[in-house]
This record gives sequence, structure tokens and C-alpha cells, in this order.
Amino acid sequence: MASNRLPPPSGLPPHRFPVDPWSLIEAEYDVTDLGRTETLFALGNGYLGLRANPEEGRDAHSHGSYINGFHETWRISHAETAFGFAEVGQTIVNVPDAKVMKLYVDDEPLLLDVADLDHYERTLDFRTGVLARDLIWRTAAGKRVRVRSTRMVSMAERHVAAMTVELAVLDASAPIVISSQILNRQDGEDEYHVPEAALGEGGDPRGASSFDRRVLEPTSQRISGDRLMLGHTCSNSRMTIVCGVEHLAETTANYTVTTQINDDQAKWVLNGLAEPGVPIRVTKYVTYHTSTGVPCAELLDRADRTLDRASSAGIEGLTARSSEALADFWEASDIEIDGDEAAQQALRWNLFQLAQASLATQEQGIAAKGVTGGGYDGHYFWDSEIYVLPFLAYTNPKAARKLVRFRWRMLDAARRRAEKLAEKGALFPWRTINGEEASAYYAAGTAQYHINAAVTFALARYLDASGDVDFMADEGAELLVETARMWTDLGFYARNGAETFHIHRVTGPDEYTTVVNDNCYTNIMARFNLRYAARTVRFLAEWNPEAFATIQRRTGLDLDELDAWDAAADAMFIPFDQEREIHPQDTAFLDLEPWDWEGTSSEQYPLLLHFHPLVIYRHQVLKQADVVLAMYLRREHFSDEQKRRNFEFYDPITTGDSSLSACVQAIVAADVGLDDLALDYFKRALYLDLCDLQGNSADGVHVASCGGVWAGIVHGFAGMVEHGDAISFSPRLPSHWTAARFSIQRHSSILDVTLDRNGCELRVTRGLGVPVRQGNDTVVVTPGSPHWIPAKA
Repeated sequence: MASNRLPPPSGLPPHRFPVDPWSLIEAEYDVTDLGRTETLFALGNGYLGLRANPEEGRDAHSHGSYINGFHETWRISHAETAFGFAEVGQTIVNVPDAKVMKLYVDDEPLLLDVADLDHYERTLDFRTGVLARDLIWRTAAGKRVRVRSTRMVSMAERHVAAMTVELAVLDASAPIVISSQILNRQDGEDEYHVPEAALGEGGDPRGASSFDRRVLEPTSQRISGDRLMLGHTCSNSRMTIVCGVEHLAETTANYTVTTQINDDQAKWVLNGLAEPGVPIRVTKYVTYHTSTGVPCAELLDRADRTLDRASSAGIEGLTARSSEALADFWEASDIEIDGDEAAQQALRWNLFQLAQASLATQEQGIAAKGVTGGGYDGHYFWDSEIYVLPFLAYTNPKAARKLVRFRWRMLDAARRRAEKLAEKGALFPWRTINGEEASAYYAAGTAQYHINAAVTFALARYLDASGDVDFMADEGAELLVETARMWTDLGFYARNGAETFHIHRVTGPDEYTTVVNDNCYTNIMARFNLRYAARTVRFLAEWNPEAFATIQRRTGLDLDELDAWDAAADAMFIPFDQEREIHPQDTAFLDLEPWDWEGTSSEQYPLLLHFHPLVIYRHQVLKQADVVLAMYLRREHFSDEQKRRNFEFYDPITTGDSSLSACVQAIVAADVGLDDLALDYFKRALYLDLCDLQGNSADGVHVASCGGVWAGIVHGFAGMVEHGDAISFSPRLPSHWTAARFSIQRHSSILDVTLDRNGCELRVTRGLGVPVRQGNDTVVVTPGSPHWIPAKA
């Protein structure tokens, strides 16, 4: 019953990495696989991201260093414009590259694609966050040279990265050069680099935009001993950035160092004579500082202070502190699987990506690709609220709070956007970096009003998991008021028979069906938004009248509005076909022509790259099943029979062209008892990037899918449901796994969950206890009193 175009589990292309539970290992260099490996081995901390380009700065699919939120703006050019269209685009900037450390032996450069390598291994350690490479190079003169390098982006110091290169000749002396650089690639590539445009990546809207002009204007340069800095300003956005590096050479060999700097390049060059048994090691400390308004002169001083601290701590100290932060992450977030070593490795890789996307964002959003690539222009979507925030809410509530507060800081821009679209309240942008709508294609962008409900869902999930009533009373309540207002103004009452509330001309999560009436997912989530807002604001009025009065002053709220929200929610029209006994995706969906599956070749997926949108829109074909997503997020509103029938109707017509599809289909398949299919879809999500199943992993990690992988275990196979006042479980472990273990945080208590084929055991290891609903009863699981839940029949 699986969808028409997805391969069976045995058809998953194998990734070429040895199985190891705590690392990803590349045992052979492959120049044809640079795009994927640059992503898979990329490093980041949520603020700073470095693609896994080789230290030598040579061959690359796309050189990449990114700062979360650091972007350039540009005027969107519409062939035919109209009122309210997005006007200013935003694109993440590929910032000056500090990864470059070129090596020469006998004046011969190390170029991995042509080098004669006796040995090569690159390892990404999930516990330390260190990327290490070890190779033995046989030069054209026959000399063997061992090169060891490490790279890390600190999880504890968000502005800091560090790298080392150690070179040792094994059998004959040789003159060597290590050229460490900061290189701004805006106005020209390295002489050995193949331009990305030559790699056939054009025409994919999921990729990164490129500029045909200079983006970073040089503003400052500084050299002080072994320390070099470059400062730039974005030509339109006027954001400022400084990249600084400090060097430390360690060897008993004779060497000299020279430095030079210009607008777009800073060089620290070591010349020496390498002797067998005498290694030459260079440590490079790196810092980036950015601002929306602070001039580069101030950022230079900040970079100086950061480099002082980093060099004082040393590479060992920086690595130790970063490893401690990761140890805390793994204690809270790790999921153990018994019976499938490959899945264990892949699962930890996905979880590690969530760490790299979230640990040091400092109230920035989480972009679709995190900081691992320029895909989707570095924009923030609804992905982070629906797929990533639940993971954070139950494992790192402080990070979850920052993510919700990030949306709150965009509230004024969302109010302006709502006004532009003739709506009350606030309307959050479909894709953005700075808070302004950046989607130039409104049908699959601005029309996705359901992002408002995603923001409310994220807030609710954070509050349910954390119990943070202080946040609810301040930023949270303001978000609820403005999102609920938008829905009541957007919709309308139809009085042809029973009075029902309708929402017309919107697009749901399935972007292959756009601008429809009464999209089922949108209406269900809008109903949730309205009811949750009314209930929470009423609670606030009784619990904290002073805070409620503040919210009234900020928003002009009248208590009568709460009754209007409830009334609209109660009257919300939810499409249902009595004959088929399913929920149509919208009121016209069942009248559309079926897609010609047999006439569509495997090379024509994803459909969005091979068919005009109008061809897709007039057919029953889905990019992702948004009714299925609604059954996951609001499952209490569907009977078991409805869920099964809906799933069996939508699953065969879902292409899986969206990276957000497989993880949700896995969760709902598990819920409706399709165990084998659930594992099938889970593996598609698990290996989405590792096996490049979407064909665009080169553009960066699919971070939301990584969050969906976590949900596949917790909400899928463990069957955890959040009810607000309690949680519940309905476990069903995949048949060839023997056990699985994870932990969640809820209201400051830690709940350990252990699944086996018979059910799951719940143990509270910290805190007062966790209320758990089982059938019609609720028990509080407390320390020392474990609770058992049998497997779902």
C-alpha cells in the first residue's frame, strides 16, 4: 500500500560508511560524492556552520561557511506584480572562509582528487563534535607524508571554531609550506575550484540562490603577530561581520612565518624544512562576530577578546568544554536501539544534526538546512515549529523557549504582514530570515496560513512540556491573541443550512494542491489555535489579572473576542465524505483527475522539477499528505477507523517528494497498526540524507526530517501523546529490534522509557513525577515506582 514512487526497503541505496555507533567514518576519498559528504560531515553549533570542505580549500561541490541569520537583501523582481506580493528577498551569505590551510611539499600542493594516497580516513565523532582526518600522501617525488588534521565548532563558545594540521615526512626531508588563510570567495574562486554552476545544480528551487554582484564590501583589516582579521559589510542589508584567526606553530624544525592581508584575503604562511620524525603542527583558532548595526571596528575588538580566550584555553580546553556540552545533550537526547547497529548509527547522526542546529542559536531561528548549507536560502519555515521544537521541548526546554521567543520577536512584522493582506492580528511569513515575507510564489508560500497554527502548536508543546507559566503570561499570550485574531478575520460563516465557519483560498502543507477552500489540515489546526488561545487567555485572566491587563494594553483585547474564537472553533467546517468515510484534503480534492502513475517514470520525480505547477495542481497527487499530518498532530479528533481509512486513501497517492513526508507517514502507520510499513517509512526518514534519498543533500541537512526521526521513535513506536494534563503511550516496537530506550523531560522531571516487544517501562529518575494516562485512568509515575504499559494490540 506504500506510495507509488518510493522504493521498497531493500531498494534504499547503501551509504558507503562503515557502521559505528558513535561516529561517521569515510574510509575512501570520493571526488564524485563531494556534495553529500560536505553536508554529512559538516560542523555547526546553531550559530556558526562549516561545510566539510577539505582543509586544502581545493576541490569542492560548494565551499561554505555560514552564520545563522547573516543575510543579504535584494529586490524581488516579479514579471507581473500585484498588491501585497513579497518585495524584498533575503539570502544567507557564504561568509569569509577560515577553513583553508593549504599544504605544499617540495612546492607540490596536496590535491586530494589527484593525490596518490596510501591511506585515507575521515571521522566525525558525535560525542566530541570533532572532525578528524588522517592520510598518507605519496608525493610525485616518491616521498611519503602523513597529514593529520582536526576541526571543531565549539558547542560551548558559539563564536569559536578551531582546527589543527600536523604534517610529518616519513622517509625523507623536504621543504614544506602551510598556508593558512581567511578567504572571501565573493569575487573569485580558488584556482582549483570548479564553479558550482558547472555541477548541474541549476533550476532546483530547493537550492541556494547566487548573487551576480559583490555582496560583502571590505571595511577593515588587521594584523597583529600571528593574528589576522577581515571585516566586511553586506551591501544592502548592512549587516557587519568580522572573521579573525590566531595561529600557534609547534615543532622543533626550523621555520619562518610571513603574513599578508588585503580586502578579501588574509594569509599566515609557514615555511620550513621537515625532517623524518619531526612533525610540524599548526593550531588555528577562529572566531566570527556579526551584527545588524554594530560597526566592524567594534566587532574587531570583540573578535580580539574571543581569540584571547580561545588561545588561552588551548585546543584541548576548547574541545573539553565542547565535549561537555555534547555530553549534556546526549544524556538528555540519546536514543538507544538494540538489534540494528546500522540504524543506531544513523539515528545518532540525525540527533547530532539537531544538536548542531540548536545548541547555540541564541534566539535565532533554525533554518531548513540549519547552518550546514545554503539550501532554501537559509530561510526559516514552519518546519522548526512542527518538527524540531517538540524534540527540544522534551529534551532541551531552554532551547525550545528561545525558538518560540524568536517568533515572538517577529510579531510586529507579522502584524504588518496581516495588515497588508487585509487581515487582523498577525500573519507570520512563510519563509523569512528577518521577519519579512520572502516567498515570491504566493500560491505555495504566503497562502500557507497554517504557519500561524504551527507557531501556536510550538508554543503549546513548549508550555505542556515545561510548565513555564511565566512565559505563557507574557510573550505566549500575546502570540495567542494575534494568531487567533487572524483566523476569525480570515474565515467566514456560511448560513446555507447549518451555520459553519469556513476558510477559503489557502494552501495546506501539501504544496501540490494550492489555494483551495477548506483545506482539512488548515481548518483542524485553526480550530486548535482558536480553542487553545481562548482557554489559555481565560486562564491568564483568572490566574494573573495584572499580566492579563498588560496583554490587553499591548493588544487591545476585548474579552468578547474570546467568545468569538470559541464560536468559530465550534462551527469550524471539517471536510468529510460520507460515502468514502474519509476526510477530503479540501472541498474539491476528490473531484480532481487521478495522477497517471504508470506513465510517470522514476526520473520524473520530484514532480516539481519536471511538471508545470498547473499540471500538478489539477491532479490527485500529493507532495506530502497533510490530512495524515493532521492525524498525527491532532489525533484525538479522529477515530481509529477514520485514521486507518484516511491513511489507506492518501498513502498510495503521496509521492514523498517532500522531505517532511516519510517521518509523518511512519508515525501514523504505526498508530494504525501497519507495523512493517511504519518501519519502512521510518528508514526512509532515517537515511534521508545519509543515502541522499531526496537528491539534494548537497544543499545541506534536512533538519526538520531529523526532528521527525526523533518523533518516529517517541511518538511513533513508543506512541507517546501529549494531552496537556498528562501523557500517554501505546508502544509497538519494530519486530527485528529487541529494545529501545530514550528519556524525556516534563515539568522538570526526567522520565526514562524502555521499550521491548511486550510493551514499555516508565521510570522517573529525577523530579516529583510525571502524570501518565492509561485508558480512563491517570497515574503519576514517581521515583522508585516504575510503571508498565503493555504493547498495543
